[in-house]
Amino acid sequence: MVRLGAAVLGGAAGAALLLRHCVRRFGGVTGDVFGGLEETAATAALVVLALGR
Repeated sequence: MVRLGAAVLGGAAGAALLLRHCVRRFGGVTGDVFGGLEETAATAALVVLALGR
């Protein structure tokens, strides 16, 4: 259960960092940014789950 919580937090943190970077760089967000956020969050969550074994 702790691993799942860490995966959620890791995914959210990765997406938040990318969002902050995109807002600073582009001055806002687009649909492509939202797609990238989703992919980043999913990848970060899967990495945390894989490393937690």
